[in-house]
Amino acid sequence: MSEENPQECAEPVEPKAKPAPEKTSDYYRISEKLPDRFNNPGWFHGYSTNEAVSMYRTSNQTYGSRAPTAHEMPKAYYPSSNKFSTQHAAFGMFRRHNMNVCLDKSLVTGPDNHVTHYDPLNFHPSYNVNRPSICD
Repeated sequence: MSEENPQECAEPVEPKAKPAPEKTSDYYRISEKLPDRFNNPGWFHGYSTNEAVSMYRTSNQTYGSRAPTAHEMPKAYYPSSNKFSTQHAAFGMFRRHNMNVCLDKSLVTGPDNHVTHYDPLNFHPSYNVNRPSICD
């Protein structure tokens, strides 16, 4: 019984090289100031594959479960300055130490009526306790 073992005769299969990961710059013209993390969408990790019950799955869960592609990455980057935060870290928020002596005007009681601490239920003259004002 001379059977040839087909596995012994088969040529060894060379592992295929993985293609280079997609870059945003392969498809689009990008800004020179674009950080590398936006040019390489393959760098984003943390996308889980835990399947939720399909009955309760939302479209946001479906969209958020996929890693971004080169077509979904930003093409330009506009960083904001931290001038405001730097100033407040050094000097703190501006504070006025004035005394509030004005009466508060209420939207409920109307523009000509003032709410005071001794009469908090001072409603607008058009307010009628017995029936709604739409009945007039």
